[in-house]
Amino acid sequence: MPTRPSRELRTFENPSRGRDYEISFDCPEFTCLCPLTGQPDFARFRIRYVPDRLCVELKSLKLYLWSYRNEGAFHEAVTNRVLDDLIRAVRPRRMTVEGDFLVRGGIGTVVTASYEKRRRST
Repeated sequence: MPTRPSRELRTFENPSRGRDYEISFDCPEFTCLCPLTGQPDFARFRIRYVPDRLCVELKSLKLYLWSYRNEGAFHEAVTNRVLDDLIRAVRPRRMTVEGDFLVRGGIGTVVTASYEKRRRST
């Protein structure tokens, strides 16, 4: 059966939960549609995070990003939605998602959205 796009982000247990370490993904083939013109928008997504209890599984991330291919989305909205969905899935200690969109109409756009878990006061 062929692989299909999916919004399901699968996870696995962090193998080094007692340590802060950063995981980085470089996703150079992101595509969505301009919600105004229907033309394709191409971007490179860079995702960096410090996991807590869970890590995101790579194939599910690939299928998740692929699921935007035929969806209209403004750059700002899609970058923040990717961050929100990843936060919901893995509850990281910190995460940054950068959408670096290719030039369209003479303007390149980079949208960076970040999250940091609030520490409890003791």
